[in-house]
Amino acid sequence: MTVAAVNSPLVNESAPENSYGISEWPDMDDIYERLAALIRQPVRPIRRENMETVLNYFHEKCTRSQRLSEQAARFIPGGVQHNLAFNYPFPLSITEASGAYLTDADGNRYIDFLKAGGPILLGSNDDTVRQQVHSLLESCGPVTGLLHEYEVKLAELVCQSMPAIEMFRMLGSGTEAVMAALRLARAYTGRKWVIKIGGAYHGWSDQMVYGMRIPGTGRREAVGIPKASTAYIQERFPNDLDALRRTLWLNRLRGGTAAIIVEPLGPESGTRPVQRDFNRELQALCREFGALLIFDEVVTGFRVGMGGAQGYFGVKPDITVLGKCLTGGYPMAGGIGGRRDVMMLLAGGIGTTSKRAFVGGTLSANPLSCAAGYFAIQEMRRIDAAVKAGRAGDRLRKGLDEIIDRLGLPYVAYNFGSIVHLQTSGVMLMSMRNPLKVMKEAGPRKHLMEEMGAAFSAHGIITLAGSRIYTGLADTDAVVDDALNRFEDVLKLV
Repeated sequence: MTVAAVNSPLVNESAPENSYGISEWPDMDDIYERLAALIRQPVRPIRRENMETVLNYFHEKCTRSQRLSEQAARFIPGGVQHNLAFNYPFPLSITEASGAYLTDADGNRYIDFLKAGGPILLGSNDDTVRQQVHSLLESCGPVTGLLHEYEVKLAELVCQSMPAIEMFRMLGSGTEAVMAALRLARAYTGRKWVIKIGGAYHGWSDQMVYGMRIPGTGRREAVGIPKASTAYIQERFPNDLDALRRTLWLNRLRGGTAAIIVEPLGPESGTRPVQRDFNRELQALCREFGALLIFDEVVTGFRVGMGGAQGYFGVKPDITVLGKCLTGGYPMAGGIGGRRDVMMLLAGGIGTTSKRAFVGGTLSANPLSCAAGYFAIQEMRRIDAAVKAGRAGDRLRKGLDEIIDRLGLPYVAYNFGSIVHLQTSGVMLMSMRNPLKVMKEAGPRKHLMEEMGAAFSAHGIITLAGSRIYTGLADTDAVVDDALNRFEDVLKLV
C-alpha cells in the first residue's frame, strides 16, 4: 500500500493557532453511531489459520523473551509487574528504546506506539534530557531528601504552562496524585461525596477501584477493598449531564459533593469520548453546587499541549492531577496543582497550618525526577512537540480510516491528536446497562483485542492492548507510513 500525504485539518477555533495537538474535535455523534454498530455485530477476529501464523512468530522469533517470561512467572505474580507489559501469548522483553523504536531481547525491532503508556512524547531516550539527567547524577545523585533548585524550576514551569495551576506539588505517581486530590477536595469543602465518570481510570487506590473500564460495574474489581473505602464514591455514565445534576441535588440533601473527577477526553483517555462541551458543562455544574472540579490530566498533561486539556477546552478545574509526560518518561511522575487557596491545604512541614490534608513520599520531588521533568517540558515547548505528535496522530488515523473502509471492516478509528483509538472488538465500549451482553460477550471480545495486539506485534508494531496508539515527535511521516502498511497487513488477516 502506498500512503498519500495527509493534510492537517483546521486548527480548533477555541485554541490559539498551533498551540495544541488536537487539530479538530471528532464528530461524536458519528463516532458513537459507528461504535454502537461495532458492538451490535458479532466479533470479527483474525482467521484461525492466520492467527496460527501470528503465534508462530512469537515461538520462533522471540525465544529469549519467552524464556524470560517463563522465569518471571516463577517469581512475579502473573509474570508481569504492570498491565502494560502483558502481551499475548507472552510478554516481550525489551532491551533497547530509541526514538520511534523498541528492540526486544531477540533483536526484533518494533515501531513503538505504546510510548510506555503515554509518557514518551519526545521519543524514547531523548538525548537532550538524558544529558541533563546524567549531569545531575554526577553532581548530586538521584535523591537528597532536602530542597533542590529543580523542584522550584519544575513547579514554576508547570504553573506557567497550565492555566488553572497556581501552585504545584510533586508526588510519586498519578495514583498518589489522585489520592491527594480527593483528600484535598474533601478537606477544602468539608464534604464527603465524590463523583467519577464511570469507566474512567484514576489509578488503583482503594477509592478509585470502582466503576473501572465498564460503566456501571461499581465494586466489581474491588477485591480486597473494604466497602467503607468506596462508600462515598459514585459513578455516572459519560455525557449524562442530567444524571449528574440529579446526583448533585441528592448529595446536597446529604451534606454536599466534594468533587467531580474526570478524564477530560473521556474515560480511559477517550476510549469513551465525551461531547465537545461536556467539560464546560461540568464546570458550570460544579460551580452551581459548590463542588470542586478535578481534571485527571495524567495522560493529557503536556501531550495535548503545553496547557493540557484545560487549555484546549478553555476550562479551569479547581484541582489538576498530572503524571506521565510530567517527567518525560523518567520515574516518580506524579503531581497535583490548582488554585492557591485550595493548594495551601497541602503545605508541607510540621504544624504549618491548623487545617491541612496530609500527603507524603520519601522519594517525591527528588532531584532526578524534577530535573528530568524540567528539561523535558522545556524541550516539548521549544520544539512544539504536542502539535507535531498530534499531526502524526492525524496522519495515522486518516490512514487507518482509509484501510478500514477499503477492506469493508466494521472497526472504528478516531483520535485526539497524538492519542489514537482503534476499536476492533468494542469490549471497552460495553455497558452494564446491558449486563447480559457484558456477561456473554466481554470474554470473547477481550480475547479478540489480545489477539489483535499480538498480530500487530508480530508485524512490528507495539500498541497499548491492541486498541490504543500514542504518537510522538519521533513518528515522522516515513514512520507512520511504514506503520500503516503493517496495520493493513494485519487487517487483511481478519
